[in-house]
Amino acid sequence: MAFEETLDHLSEKKKAALQMGGSAKIKKHHTSGKYTARERIAMLVDPDSFLEFGLLACSDMPGMEEKTPADGLICGYALVDGRRVGVIANDFTVLASTNARINLKKMLQFKTQVKKNRVPLIWLGEAGGARMPDCQGSKNICTLGGGGTNTLFAEYTHFRQIPFVMAAMGECYGVPDFEAMLADCVIQIKGSVLSISGPRALNRAIGQSFTGEEMGGWEIHDRITGIADRVANQEEECVDLIKAFLSYMPTHNGERPPRKPVPENSGSNMDKIMDLLPEKRTRSYDMHNIIHCMVDKGQIFEIKPNFGKMLITCLARINGEVVGFIANNPLHNVGAMDTDGLEKHTSFLCLCDSFNIPIIFLHDTPGHMVGKEAEEKRVGAKVVNNLQALCQVTVPKIAIVIRKSYGQAAVNMCGPGVGPDYFVSWPTGELGFMEPTIAADVVFGNLPEEEREKMLDLMVSDSSAYPAAQDYFLQDIIDPRHTRKYLTNILSIVRDSDGKGVGEHRLANWPTKF
Repeated sequence: MAFEETLDHLSEKKKAALQMGGSAKIKKHHTSGKYTARERIAMLVDPDSFLEFGLLACSDMPGMEEKTPADGLICGYALVDGRRVGVIANDFTVLASTNARINLKKMLQFKTQVKKNRVPLIWLGEAGGARMPDCQGSKNICTLGGGGTNTLFAEYTHFRQIPFVMAAMGECYGVPDFEAMLADCVIQIKGSVLSISGPRALNRAIGQSFTGEEMGGWEIHDRITGIADRVANQEEECVDLIKAFLSYMPTHNGERPPRKPVPENSGSNMDKIMDLLPEKRTRSYDMHNIIHCMVDKGQIFEIKPNFGKMLITCLARINGEVVGFIANNPLHNVGAMDTDGLEKHTSFLCLCDSFNIPIIFLHDTPGHMVGKEAEEKRVGAKVVNNLQALCQVTVPKIAIVIRKSYGQAAVNMCGPGVGPDYFVSWPTGELGFMEPTIAADVVFGNLPEEEREKMLDLMVSDSSAYPAAQDYFLQDIIDPRHTRKYLTNILSIVRDSDGKGVGEHRLANWPTKF
């Protein structure tokens, strides 16, 4: 065969590159309980669908060519559940996938191309930060991002034109940590780390000694920072969560999310929905149960479930259509939002508005969490930031008062004055400036108990949703058992509208990590 030697040479070079850091490094990686980058890609994508870019790339440092296959970063296109995506994976077996000129060049060019092609991007992260010999010195630091004045633009911007999922699958220092701050969905595996600096560099730089997990482990980002949208127990679960999130997302922001067939028996429990709401107005309950009753059978995809737990943010389907829920949960803080809840709220608004997902607001809140600690956390600023975002949302906003809707928190939940497109209440709904029990204590606290109780009963009756409906501040008071049907009708109106439910994406570049 002509050129047999030439073709054999090419084949050998590609085989060598596919060996990654070599058998010893791969064995060490497996011993630590992790899959390699190529095994992770194979687990994620449809069989035989991966088209790699840059397999033969390597470090440009003299003598490092054979030691840096693909320069520690794997990029390419593939299919996930039949849909085209871009995939980036850090190969930790090659110098801990530390970032240097060539792998950054690959990453920047590939991200730019993925955005141009308007397909979702998935990053499987595990990297040790900067590769010091390649970065030190004035010339090297200037060329690290490709040189010029705007070459890192692709790395540090994400205008939410395409869904971007970041999975922290091991130690993620430097670039993978920064990428997580840009991503639409961050999934962190237990045992992984998301942190700017590794423990060794931190100790040398400022003399602090913390483990990676103490600085950026899953418990930190799941419960304290809210950076992790979901946590996975192992890599297989992480891949399942990536696929689940993408199933609710459009391929790009110019189309609506995919509609799915409606599972059998969806909505079959709506006749019993009132059994989920306590008759006593001061008793707590779990709003998750109300949501599950309304939506199509199957799991909702909750975002940040352990951060700001008094607010539920989740993706689901009603009659096959993707929707986002922002719902107060009286099971925690009686549904009163704190600063974590407000940040979570704003972040979810950005996600839904960017990817054409109608938002359903379920009200049951007595107000915001206030006090000295709240003020120290800038509660006023968080309230106003959230309102600024809410007022710029262009996807349909559907507000339903389930029970309590009081004070400024009612406004932040897309209540009066901030433009809900559809605004209704259950007959159990209450609206007002302040929760009646608190208001009665403020105004009538010095009265005898019997008189105070009478005034409280009067304040509660004044908060009824009926006066608001009579003056058409509310468009209707609906039978709770008909809520799913009501939402189905609204979503069909959206689907048949001129814009087909595609928004203007005014929040596409709003920062969502606080």
